[in-house]
Amino acid sequence: MWAYQSTFYQIYPIGFCKAPVHNDGVCVPRIRKLLDWSEYLQGLGIDSILLNPVFDSDNHGYDTRDFKTIDCRLGTNEDFRDVCQDLHAHDIRIVLDGVFNHVGRGFWAFRDVQEKKWDSPYKDWFHLSFDGNSCYNDGFWYEGWEGHFELVKLNLQNPAVVDYLLECVRYWIETFDIDGLRLDVAYSLDPEFMRRLRTFTSQLKPDFALIGEVLFGDYNRIVNEKMLHSCTNYECYKGLYSSFNSMNLFEIAHSLHRQFGADPWCIYRGKHLMTFADNHDVTRLASILTNKAHVPLAYGLLFGMPGIPCLYYGSEWGEPGEKAPDNDYALRPFFDAPKPNELTNFLQTLIQIRKSSAALCDGSYRNVVIQNHQLIFERRTENEQIFVAINASDVPYTAYHGELSGAAKDLITQTEITMEGTLEMPPYSVQYLQMH
Repeated sequence: MWAYQSTFYQIYPIGFCKAPVHNDGVCVPRIRKLLDWSEYLQGLGIDSILLNPVFDSDNHGYDTRDFKTIDCRLGTNEDFRDVCQDLHAHDIRIVLDGVFNHVGRGFWAFRDVQEKKWDSPYKDWFHLSFDGNSCYNDGFWYEGWEGHFELVKLNLQNPAVVDYLLECVRYWIETFDIDGLRLDVAYSLDPEFMRRLRTFTSQLKPDFALIGEVLFGDYNRIVNEKMLHSCTNYECYKGLYSSFNSMNLFEIAHSLHRQFGADPWCIYRGKHLMTFADNHDVTRLASILTNKAHVPLAYGLLFGMPGIPCLYYGSEWGEPGEKAPDNDYALRPFFDAPKPNELTNFLQTLIQIRKSSAALCDGSYRNVVIQNHQLIFERRTENEQIFVAINASDVPYTAYHGELSGAAKDLITQTEITMEGTLEMPPYSVQYLQMH
């Protein structure tokens, strides 16, 4: 699966394109702004783009009105087709946000139920009852997603709903030539729907990728041969920043071993979960880390550990952004143009290293040295061995371990070193040591 070797770049289009927060009904081809970024993304080394909702919606994109029409605030279907063709011309695959658990109150089938009540042929598309009333005084009660009644939960056990959604996916593949889907709130989706989706998409496009948004629980439940290829690794997201903030790298080392280590009880060995330092729902890395010197170290760890790394737009140059109690607007900004800096250059280097390393993409994981402020772990295949070494301290550190012996090349600095049971780790440093 191509996604396992990819570096993703996530964009929230409504914010990225400076579209109005609420749908004003005015068609403006803002999505074409992506045409100005494709060359930059290709130069950065990005080979897959993850776009949050682009289809017609009431407000933020997750309250869909029409799955076959690009939101007028972003432009037309023709505008988006041009964007997809341009991204593909820059060797960038396209993964869209598949919002299949719920729709907006403006969704055409729900509007039909509002108008015709029990006479609507779509009343069984939702979880509703005419024995009650909604908080919007619709004359019937319906289930909203986690208590958000602007998000109307779809009945994915209704074959007509599933057939409709699959037909929409077919339309996206045939019209825009997309390469995969991120399944919003995959933890809420009916498992049988995900099985149908996997079979359906693999027949249409054998290498079509399915990546689920999962916040908790056993990822094996939906990441398997019959359902999804990957899901978001929120356990390691939390460990990534809190290990640096608490200066306790044992936390992330424990999570990584628990997930990918060689012991029989390790739970996700061989799987490729989507790893990230931030996204459209959480405070950005540059704002959540208490010591800004740790920002490049967190990315060094992210690209060295198992998983599919995903960068969130703007964070590659250290853009701040804090999640507010009542909205996410600060996390989803507009930028006139990319603002690359030293951090961006560092990430470009990490992307290229990972792209050319089978050990970093697919290799085993093993902790070698763990201290509060330092972590050294091994990524290995039959033909390649790499030690990833992180020193989060502001002072140098000498690591002692018998396996730290022999000639190696630091892939980040392109320098050759010889180790004799020790490794000198400069302050605030990341080293990718490829053993000869």
